[in-house]
Amino acid sequence: MISPDRLSQITQRFEYLEARMAEGGGDFAALSREYAELRPVVGAITTWQEAAQALDEARALLKDPEMRDLAEEEVAQLSKDLPDLEHAVQLALLPRDAADSRPAMIEIRPGTGGDEAALFAGDLLRMYQRYCEARGWKFQIVEITETELGGIKEVVGNIQGDNVFARLKFESGVHRVQRVPETESGGRIHTSAATVAVLPEAEDVDIHIDPNDLRIDTMRSSGAGGQHVNTTDSAVRITHLPTGLVVTSSEKSQHQNRAIAMQVLKTRLFDMERQRAADARAADRKAQVGSGDRSERIRTYNFPQGRLTDHRINLTLYRLDQVMQGDLDEVIDALIADHQAALLAEMEG
Repeated sequence: MISPDRLSQITQRFEYLEARMAEGGGDFAALSREYAELRPVVGAITTWQEAAQALDEARALLKDPEMRDLAEEEVAQLSKDLPDLEHAVQLALLPRDAADSRPAMIEIRPGTGGDEAALFAGDLLRMYQRYCEARGWKFQIVEITETELGGIKEVVGNIQGDNVFARLKFESGVHRVQRVPETESGGRIHTSAATVAVLPEAEDVDIHIDPNDLRIDTMRSSGAGGQHVNTTDSAVRITHLPTGLVVTSSEKSQHQNRAIAMQVLKTRLFDMERQRAADARAADRKAQVGSGDRSERIRTYNFPQGRLTDHRINLTLYRLDQVMQGDLDEVIDALIADHQAALLAEMEG
């Protein structure tokens, strides 16, 4: 049951923020961020409350012989709609991951399977690039190492847009592929894998890095097979001495590389902090879509059968071609819905 007091507090807070913004008081950026977060919640509350009030009014009209038929229709429709509207309010009230609205870094690396795993990592990269394009997000490759066959040894990408981390965070884990490799003459099905890590981008307030903890090296850039060789020492490698984390960036500008590499380092350190906190919480709570552990097999892409299976929610789709073209919404929506259901059950329990 939703507490009326809580709904009233949320609505009052929203009205207060609206008034403060109108008069130009306080930290406008912080006020508008909180206002934007509360707006869909208040919208869901208002819709539900208005429907509940309309149902009471329609029931009152049942006593009027002239209005009875019309009122019966309205009562039936509103009675049917009200549980869904209440559920929408419950979902809107679920605790949000503070990082949901942030941009994200995505890292893809081949796992077991040699050349075929590297080719599959490349396929995953293109899948995510197409998905981002379809959503109007900006996908920028920060660092990429390719194989001679056109596969990928490692790629780090930055994704900017609305609610990027909220939509992509359940992609972290081991993605397994079953198909006949192009390099295989016998036509046998091979199984290989690639790992995906999606990290919310860190903000300056999240992580403080002591400059004394860093070793910064510049080196000559080089691409796959000697392509795009940069004759200046523009690539930057930063080592974070306390954790041993190493990040590199090899854009054309050394200044730009230093900024990109620092952002990647902050994001990875922020992710380590989040993982530590999540591990502590997970000790008490198992209601998660997977554990977020990147060594956990989360999904299988079976090309001979055109089948995708997400093992965490037992979802199977026979439309692998469309998924590989970036049509990921059905899978992502199902993962988010399952996560929300787990959170609801936890709150009600």
